[in-house]
Amino acid sequence: MKQTLIDIASSIVEKPEEVSVTEKVSGDTVILELSVAKSDMGKVIGRGGKIAKCIRVVMRAAAAKENKRVIVDIVD
Repeated sequence: MKQTLIDIASSIVEKPEEVSVTEKVSGDTVILELSVAKSDMGKVIGRGGKIAKCIRVVMRAAAAKENKRVIVDIVD
């Protein structure tokens, strides 16, 4: 799932080399912390948070295939 999030974020931002994801696993819950360049933060969040919401929906679908729960946090 970590690589899926990296691929999605890298395709959105202008500086894909600065995309990083930290993964924390707790039981059947996976917490993914997405970090991008400051200048790309708006592209990942989107107007009104629409892009961030869509990323979370896609990641929830990917997690459901593995019978897991995922939380995506976008951090500085």
